[in-house]
Amino acid sequence: MPPLPEFLTFAAVGALAQLIDGALGMAYGVASAAMLLGLGLPPAVASASVHYAETFTCGASGISHLVAGNVRKRLFWSLAIPGVLGAVIGACLVSRVPVAWMRLALAPYLLGMGLLLLLRGMRGGAQRHADRVPRATPALGLVAGFADAVAGGGWSALTVTTLIARGTAPRMVIGTVHLAKAVVSAAASISFLLYVGATEGAAVFGLIVGGVVAAPFGAVLARRLPARVATLLAATAVLGLGLDHVVKAFH
Repeated sequence: MPPLPEFLTFAAVGALAQLIDGALGMAYGVASAAMLLGLGLPPAVASASVHYAETFTCGASGISHLVAGNVRKRLFWSLAIPGVLGAVIGACLVSRVPVAWMRLALAPYLLGMGLLLLLRGMRGGAQRHADRVPRATPALGLVAGFADAVAGGGWSALTVTTLIARGTAPRMVIGTVHLAKAVVSAAASISFLLYVGATEGAAVFGLIVGGVVAAPFGAVLARRLPARVATLLAATAVLGLGLDHVVKAFH
């Protein structure tokens, strides 16, 4: 049985990460994975632990967004189906692909998208129709699912930033991406269970409890947050993620 202070620490981090993730559509996996890596867990084990937890936290968050009216079905299926395929392939290859390579590959994209979103948020560009599914969305889901499984994060950063940059309403993107991420995380978890096995129980349980408790608040925050503010916050988060990938790739 894990000590109570240790469990509460994981739960607090999970709650904070999920609150940010629910409002911006990203950062839960990054924050959680960074914490587990800081404790000395191998990258594959840290990624597996986060995906185990995200199956539950993203499920709770996705349902909350669905109830709040933040989900578009066509966009969901365009992301979820190829995302599952990408996650399964990524989980199978994670032990063979150096994490530094994936971080270096993702860093330029994240930095570029962050700058694009920052400029778009400052200009306050017009939104496209929320029901429209942008072109190449299935390819985006495939790449994001693969990158997320291999690098321990990246699904939300890739999908949310790309879709918002294309002009889709931020709250619809965030809600739909979260619901799709629950399905993708479940597929990755099954694959990790086969290739990595069970991981840190205290970490996973704490992240799940904290994330599930905070999920409804994140959905409400996403619904009430102005589109321009959400875009600027997302840009800041993505720029931070890009810099984080650059730093970690060389350590």
